[in-house]
Amino acid sequence: MRLASTYWATMAATAALTLTMAGPAAAQESGYNPGTVWQFSNIQVEPGQFEKYVDYLAGNWRKINELGKKEGMVVSYHVFTVNNSRHGEPDLILAIEYKDYFSNAQQLAFQKKMEAMLASDAHKLDAAAGERKVLRKVLGGMELQELQFK
Repeated sequence: MRLASTYWATMAATAALTLTMAGPAAAQESGYNPGTVWQFSNIQVEPGQFEKYVDYLAGNWRKINELGKKEGMVVSYHVFTVNNSRHGEPDLILAIEYKDYFSNAQQLAFQKKMEAMLASDAHKLDAAAGERKVLRKVLGGMELQELQFK
């Protein structure tokens, strides 16, 4: 009789130990996968410069993002206007959805392709970015990664 009760006590302890060890392993399984990476830029367009800035976006900015799509880096890109923006809020939000984060080597390879496409170099592109300061102010931005539920 005593042997049977010891047997059942041992079995109960083993079952309890097994359940407590299985709990943390099951808890480690996440309910999501990391998804695409989004970059948002908050833009305040200077007075009287909206059309010129949108021309830039429809030109080289769009070409660069189309190249990114062709190269498999960019998933999508968007320009959002902020309705009834208040003081200190952006007029436009530029959104670029990337497939993933990219290594320095991948970024440099894309930079070279972009420069070739635009018939430019890093110095000229930097100067052009400085010239756009009269068109807009960059108020800030955000980089986010989507969480995709399993």
